[in-house]
Amino acid sequence: MTRFTVNNQPVEYKMDPRTPLLWALRDASNLTGTKYGCGTGDCGACSVDVDGTLRLACQETLGGLEGTFVTTIEGLSNDRSHPVQQALIAANVPQCGYCIPGIVMAASVLLRTNPNPSEDDIKAGIPNLCRCGIYPRLLGAVTDAARIARGDAVVDAEGPPAE
Repeated sequence: MTRFTVNNQPVEYKMDPRTPLLWALRDASNLTGTKYGCGTGDCGACSVDVDGTLRLACQETLGGLEGTFVTTIEGLSNDRSHPVQQALIAANVPQCGYCIPGIVMAASVLLRTNPNPSEDDIKAGIPNLCRCGIYPRLLGAVTDAARIARGDAVVDAEGPPAE
């Protein structure tokens, strides 16, 4: 049995400790926001926050997570009020949406560790792949999310964040 915390709730998985976190989240906890993309750790669709660090749920085993705190997209915000979510929606970033939960998680970890990232910081901090090609809008939205998180801007439902 493996015990850790998921989205501020203690969990105990009665699964093989070699089970990837991705499958425990999706199949045992019904947290389907964490997506299966490649299964090899290359795409970032399964990105989650483990103790404040960006991790790939397809590469993390349950046995290696004993005692940790895991946050998934569902635990980030249940009403899309997180600054990253607000900024991506305001900038109309999502297209197909499949990669977006992992990207939101990567951006949230980035902004927690770097509240004023440069364009290069954003590119390095969000290594996720998107087949829709959202990258130009994503850079601006993450910059806006940083401004929102710092209290330098608010989201206007009609467009990008206002000063």
